[in-house]
Amino acid sequence: MDAFLSSFTAVAIAEIGDKTQLLSLFLAARFRAKGAIIAGILVATLLNHAASAWLGVWLSQFIPSGWHQWLLGGSFIAVALWLLIPDKDDSGDMGVLRFGAFFASCVLFFLAEIGDKTPIATVILAASFEQSVWLVIVGTTLGMLAANVPVVYAGSWLLQKVSLQWARRSACGVFIVLGIYIICSEQLVTPG
Repeated sequence: MDAFLSSFTAVAIAEIGDKTQLLSLFLAARFRAKGAIIAGILVATLLNHAASAWLGVWLSQFIPSGWHQWLLGGSFIAVALWLLIPDKDDSGDMGVLRFGAFFASCVLFFLAEIGDKTPIATVILAASFEQSVWLVIVGTTLGMLAANVPVVYAGSWLLQKVSLQWARRSACGVFIVLGIYIICSEQLVTPG
């Protein structure tokens, strides 16, 4: 798997049932300006994931050669297990809502992502694909949008059709399979 595909897949799957989807649902119920919500998600994700990716590139200098495959596969399995723990909405001060859809979405998403699964995954992905850091940033950002844009537009309908518990368990299974595949693949996952 290349940097973009790994990054996109990891984040899109990790976001299933995450607190940011609950935040997307809340913002969509609060504001009519769906485009402004999505723009806020985009800006917050770019800032958060760019910082995480550059941290990953810096950390990669300390990772011994040959460990990237184990680190990436192990992180997929760790995220799989983390997915089984339901998130609570701890997005912080709702006073930002008075500043409108874009600003509220940007601030709340940025704060919700600090220390969450996806920035940590971005750090690990960037450390594994240090020569393709921009592809990691683009992949994780588009993965975040792929998981949250449908919720902004059709969130309440989706929640009626799909159980969050089922979605988390399914995503967990996919992550475990991907982690084992990465660890067991004969070739070292190489940057680019």
